[in-house]
Amino acid sequence: MILLPPNLIKVDEKQLKNIDFKVKEIYRNVIFNTEISSKKLLESFQSSTNSLTDLLTIKNAQMEAQNEEELAVYIKNLNNTIAFVLNEIKAQTPFTKEIQLFQLFRLLSPESYQLHPNRYRDTLVMVGNYYCPDSKEIPGLVTQLFQNINEISNPLIKAIYFHHELIRIHPFVDGNGRVTRIAKNWILMYELYPPIFIKDNIEKKMYIKSLNDSFKSLQSRDPQWNNNTSTFFQQEMNRVLQNINFIINKMSSNE
Repeated sequence: MILLPPNLIKVDEKQLKNIDFKVKEIYRNVIFNTEISSKKLLESFQSSTNSLTDLLTIKNAQMEAQNEEELAVYIKNLNNTIAFVLNEIKAQTPFTKEIQLFQLFRLLSPESYQLHPNRYRDTLVMVGNYYCPDSKEIPGLVTQLFQNINEISNPLIKAIYFHHELIRIHPFVDGNGRVTRIAKNWILMYELYPPIFIKDNIEKKMYIKSLNDSFKSLQSRDPQWNNNTSTFFQQEMNRVLQNINFIINKMSSNE
């Protein structure tokens, strides 16, 4: 497998600028609004962010769990993981190291982690009809991925790219989706963006299809930017914009 070179990424720059503007609008209101106390605005923002964090936990769990018992376990693990990530962000710790992947894996899939502590998968797996790379390739690919994200300056594109490529590598024996989505949101929330999450099963099917289509389009020896990969990036940008608008509207309603 060859990772998609970051310099090939092509996204809607107009939408990207709009997203960045809206993110700044949130903090501009918090800091400079003179009609409403800064404390009230900050509380509104925190409340909105907390609502998104709660949704992130519940939606991720619902997408993974098969029954109520599994749902309870997943929610507990996700709550523990999100608490860990928020504490890391408060401590000004960005997501930049491979060891942080294993920290997320341990928290999200503790039983699998006990069977494979600090190790990547050693079996062949498929995502849809896409064969993930051989297990021997994984360490080098993950190392290269962390190097590649350093070449991407925009936090949103960095997060989406990391998500896309880590799922394509599928490094763990279990919990790859959860680990990847939480890692992506660590990158986003550290840079003051809201998290991205899948809101329902219809969107989940669309999300899985767009990833699978993108992976199939990148299977050549010389991976190129293509319509299917562009579609996945666009969908993720739409999701974060939706959540930004959610925060702005929530803050406006609290004024």
